[in-house]
Order: sequence, then structure tokens, then C-alpha cells
Amino acid sequence: MSCEEILQIIPHRYPFLLVDKVEIVEENKFCVGTKCVTANELYFHGHFPAKPILPGVLILEAMAQTAASMMMSLPETRGHFAYIAGINKAKFRRLVVPGDVLKLYVEIIRFKGKIGKLRGTAFVGQEPAAEADFIAAID
Repeated sequence: MSCEEILQIIPHRYPFLLVDKVEIVEENKFCVGTKCVTANELYFHGHFPAKPILPGVLILEAMAQTAASMMMSLPETRGHFAYIAGINKAKFRRLVVPGDVLKLYVEIIRFKGKIGKLRGTAFVGQEPAAEADFIAAID
């Protein structure tokens, strides 16, 4: 789905929209998001001006937005909100800097009722940048 389609599904907007494109590989099971990291991002003004680095928590947020784009695209969830209810086993493996293309792989491990467990991994090229398990909730 394109950025325009993502904007119709999740409530995030610039400067906090952190995913440019989402490909749903298996409906409500697995998706891949893309974030093209540019030097124009507002957070680079303060993190850090001399050596801009994408904050790790924003990599996690990008994974969560990728997951939300997939989960909230279903007819039964349209118009609802997805929230991060928990993050476990977060690891940051590589710095992400302007010019990098971040690939965000998100898998829904299980979903029961309005609570689900997801696993996300972010890559730059073939190098893992971050990984985490998420608990997601839908209102």
C-alpha cells in the first residue's frame, strides 16, 4: 500500500508518520514496511546535529505503524485504533542514518480478541538494525 493508502488507515501524520510503504505478504499475518530515512527528518535536528542517528524508539514505532497499517486495513478493524501495549526483547543492532532504507518485517504471532503478539525486525540492506516483540491492542 502506498503512503496515501496508509494515511487513510492509520492516524499518524508528518512528522510522526514513520512508514512510507507497506506490502502485505500474507493478510493479517505478515507484512513488510519501507522507511526511506532522509536528512530532512525533524528529529535529526536534535539527535544529533553533528552525527544524525535515527532514535531506536522511532525504529520500534516504525515497526508498530507497519503492523497497524496491516491490522487496520481489514474491514472489521477500519475506524479503530491500534496501540502498543508492551514491548519486549528490544535490541538495537546497527545505527540508522540519513540515506538508509529501513525495511520493517512484522509478523503477527497470535491475536485473540483485541490483544495480539507481534514480532518485528528492521533491516538496512542485509544488516539487522533492530528487533522487538510487541503486544498490540485494538480499541
